[in-house]
Amino acid sequence: MKSPVALTAFGLALAASPVALPPLGAAPDTPSAPDPLRYVDPMIGTGPEGHTFPGASAPFGMVQLSPDTDATCQIRDCYAHAAGYSYPDTTIQGFSHTHFSGAGHSDLGDFLVMPAIGPARAVKLDPGRADTPDEGYRQRFSHASEVATPGYYAVTLADSGVRAEMTAGTRLGVHRYTFPKGAEAHLLLDLRASLYDYPGKVLWSGLHLHPDGTLTGFRETRGWAPGRKLFFAMRFSAPLKDHAFLDRDEHVAYKGFRAPQALPGQGPDALAEKLGKALEARLDFGTLDAPLEVRVALSGVDEQGAIANLAAQPGNFDTVRADTQAQWRAALGRLQIDAPAPMRTSLYTALYHSLLAPSVWSDADGRYRGPDDQVHQASGFTFRSTFSLWDTFRAEHPLLTLVQPEETTTDVVKSLLASREESPWGILPVWQFAGRETWTMIGYHAVPVIADAYLKGFRGFDAKRALDAMVASATYAPYGGLGEYMRRGYVPIDKEPEAASKTVEYAYDDWTIARMAQAMGRTDIAQRFAARAGNWRHSFDAQSGWLRARKSDGSFRTPFDPTAINYGSDYTEGNAWQYSWFVPQDQAGLFAMLGGDRKVVKRLDAMFDFDTSRLDYSHAEDISGLIGQYIHGNEPSHHVAYLYVYAGEPWRTQERLGQIVASQYKPTPDGLAGNDDLGQMSAWLVFTALGFYPVTPGSNQYVIGRPFVRHARLTLPGGKTFTVDTQNLSDKTPYVGKVELNGRPLDRAWITDAEVRAGGTLRFTMQARPNTRWGTGAATRPYSLSTAPQPD
Repeated sequence: MKSPVALTAFGLALAASPVALPPLGAAPDTPSAPDPLRYVDPMIGTGPEGHTFPGASAPFGMVQLSPDTDATCQIRDCYAHAAGYSYPDTTIQGFSHTHFSGAGHSDLGDFLVMPAIGPARAVKLDPGRADTPDEGYRQRFSHASEVATPGYYAVTLADSGVRAEMTAGTRLGVHRYTFPKGAEAHLLLDLRASLYDYPGKVLWSGLHLHPDGTLTGFRETRGWAPGRKLFFAMRFSAPLKDHAFLDRDEHVAYKGFRAPQALPGQGPDALAEKLGKALEARLDFGTLDAPLEVRVALSGVDEQGAIANLAAQPGNFDTVRADTQAQWRAALGRLQIDAPAPMRTSLYTALYHSLLAPSVWSDADGRYRGPDDQVHQASGFTFRSTFSLWDTFRAEHPLLTLVQPEETTTDVVKSLLASREESPWGILPVWQFAGRETWTMIGYHAVPVIADAYLKGFRGFDAKRALDAMVASATYAPYGGLGEYMRRGYVPIDKEPEAASKTVEYAYDDWTIARMAQAMGRTDIAQRFAARAGNWRHSFDAQSGWLRARKSDGSFRTPFDPTAINYGSDYTEGNAWQYSWFVPQDQAGLFAMLGGDRKVVKRLDAMFDFDTSRLDYSHAEDISGLIGQYIHGNEPSHHVAYLYVYAGEPWRTQERLGQIVASQYKPTPDGLAGNDDLGQMSAWLVFTALGFYPVTPGSNQYVIGRPFVRHARLTLPGGKTFTVDTQNLSDKTPYVGKVELNGRPLDRAWITDAEVRAGGTLRFTMQARPNTRWGTGAATRPYSLSTAPQPD
């Protein structure tokens, strides 16, 4: 996923290098305890490409308490530090409370805390550079001292000898610092620090020390999300001995227990307050006989909301940790996996990463700050934010409909609808976090998320209100060339950048509106958007077979190079090779245009086998994980390996999936070949390992690939279980010989969502040679609009 501003390019050498999982036939590692937490490794993806963080968070938690190895973007490459932590680094700048998991752009990193020892006058106030850490408050560390597991992170800071531990609840994080015996203990709270930092990012901030020792504060930042406000409340297990509030703009310290000008909304009870754009707090605790615990709650509403969130989850470090790890055991335990040890670790970690977002944004009392920057009240649901929808509509949200209780998806849909109604533009979110719209990426992909939920039977939201919101988003002319799209049937490149990609993505979204409208009996809307679903044809050059950008006069733009990748060009984070396959609602129609099955298979092979050695994509950060022109590190390619099934050669899909899994995933810090993008890369692996994938969300079908697990048992939202059982799984048997559903042969190459939700067993029998007869007939192929307008 790209940012709306240019980031420093990161080379492709690591991403393009093949990374192999140990063989499927490796000796089985039978779990000695049914605890899924032991199989999760939060370090996976913390290498330069994955952009995951290793710190502590509850499932979908508002707080992601994690170390930042570098939050000074002018000094180091921002892109590799999008989540704050990059595994190759050797110093930690501090521990902040908010992070994205796998985003292609950075922000957050709020309220950075760092312990220090020694005399108060010697506490350093600036982070210093990573290559000269002694000049600042950052400290060296060794990976050997780190522990990372769901809900817990720990590391020893080598320069001070402080053992730092982190855990988190839904709306709070808890630090625990064990200082060397006899050392003077301090914490530095830096309100200046921020991921993707630059001068002037902090618009305003404040600190407020209360008589009971509670420290509250806030900051407003301009970054990826403009005018983002966040508040905190902090309490300590030991009393403050002294403190200093500093505004580094003024270069003057305010020290002592006196009350200057009060913060807005606060009373004269303040012991100390400070407003400014570059605030820091030095907090002095003297020598301590026990570890120092620091409870920190966040709120997007106000400081009182943060205090209330602090009270909503009482308990010390161990209590919060135990509660959060129990939540993780329950969430991860809904999918029980038996697979070779490396694959099991990759899969449980992928499931873990899939459950970090969309994150909770409303306070414990239901209040939240919406897209209009006003405070609203969520009634009967938890408001969630962090929607990377261009990425996550594909597999992440479909996965949540299976592995989470129904209320999770219902909360998502209600949050999307509330955001639309509170939006100044009156449309559904595009890429939202902290309730704020970033306008990043293309499409109106909240639409398929809502339609997919409704068509799967989720009814915990107002369907009419939802359909109205979907239509409003699809007809908002000022957005992304939609006015031209509605007028011409395509987006013209001389009016709007990335026009070819926008045309086909809009057409898919339109198809999901038609599907939901039809199911609701709104035939007028269904017919209107079913017609728009065919607009993909207007941007395909039938003569060459490529998706291309048209100009307003109807001609295709020239010159044309199907391998060219540039931001602001005809395509979004890709080129003609990837985007010419994006017609998920009508692959049969596309294949007919391309000349039939044989020509399609030949072109798919050409894509995977393309020699890219003479191409340089280093200017495009998200183009990683290349297999020819297949780019697994970015989402437009994610369905392509399954398209052999639509062309009647499912054994070729099985081959390609083996190639992708072996080269793009492994249980190591560099184990993700591209940004995890809020769980999409991980959700792809979970689905694929189970043997099926939602190529077309909204069709209620999953395309069968091949499994990578011996056995998996999924507990569904309604309490039923669906089991995947694989016979003869090994490196020497990579092909599906036969498939059975509930003991009966399954000849078609897809299963329905209803069949999964009914419970039962999907059994694969693997063999050494391809079965070239299974799933090849026209009637056995998955849904396409041209051949099956009304799927089950």
